[in-house]
Amino acid sequence: MAVLVAGCGVGQSGRQAPVTLTVTRDFGARVVREVEVKDGGTVAALLRGQPRGARFVNGVAADDDTKVHGGDRVWADIAAASARTPAVVGSFPEPFLHGIDGKRLPVRIECADARGPACRQVGDRLAGYQIPAARGGLQTARAPETLRVLIGPWTALRLDPAANALEHGPRASGVYARIAPDGRTIAVLRADGRTGRTLGPGSGLVAATKLPDERPVWVVTGTDAAGVVSAARVFAAGTLEHRFALAVSHDLPVALPTGR
Repeated sequence: MAVLVAGCGVGQSGRQAPVTLTVTRDFGARVVREVEVKDGGTVAALLRGQPRGARFVNGVAADDDTKVHGGDRVWADIAAASARTPAVVGSFPEPFLHGIDGKRLPVRIECADARGPACRQVGDRLAGYQIPAARGGLQTARAPETLRVLIGPWTALRLDPAANALEHGPRASGVYARIAPDGRTIAVLRADGRTGRTLGPGSGLVAATKLPDERPVWVVTGTDAAGVVSAARVFAAGTLEHRFALAVSHDLPVALPTGR
C-alpha cells in the first residue's frame, strides 16, 4: 500500500494524533491492512494505489477530496457489490469521538424507554469513551448539528424520517436489512439485496443511516423489547468493528450483508 501524507495533526492534548487506516474486503469480512499514519491529507492521498470501493471517514461515506484530520479512522472496503452506503457502524466509537470534518458534534440518545436497560447500556458505552451524551425521549429535539442514537422497538422508531428508510432496503437506507413495518421481523440481506434470512422475535439491529445533507443517525432497535436489549449488548467497539451493520439473532451477531 502506498501511503502518502502531508502535514501533521494535533489532538486535544496538543500532541500529534495518528490516523487509523483500514482496508478490508467484502464488507469488512477480511482485513487486508490496518496501520496508523500521520494525518493531514485527503482520502485519495491516503488510499492512492488501492482499488476503488466504499470509503468512509469516521463511519461516514467520503469522496476522494474529503479532508482527513488527526484521530480520524479512514476505512476503505473492496466489496464485491455495493449500494451506496452513507454511514456504517464499523468505526465505532466514531463518529461520536472525533466527529465529522474535524468537528466533534453533540450527541443525543433518544430512547423509547429512557430508564430501560438498553438506554442505560448505550449511554454507559459512550461514557466509557468520555463521550458526553444528552438523553431524552424520541423526537424531542431535532438539532441539525447533533449525532442522534435512537433506541427502542421498531414500532416506536419507525416514524423518524431517517430511521424509516430501514423499511425500504439498502437502496433507501444503505443498510443490508429490511424491517417489516409492524416491526415483527427483520430481513437480513445478501450483497445482491436478496433476503438471506428472516429474523423473528427477540432479534435486534444496530445500524447507521443518513438522509442527504444531514448528520448520520444510529439506530439500536429490535422486533420487541428483548431484541432491543440484544442490540444494545452488541453496541461495542469489538463487536461492531469492520461491520457495515449488525443484526442479532438469539444473542448471536449477524454481520450485514449476510452470506446466506
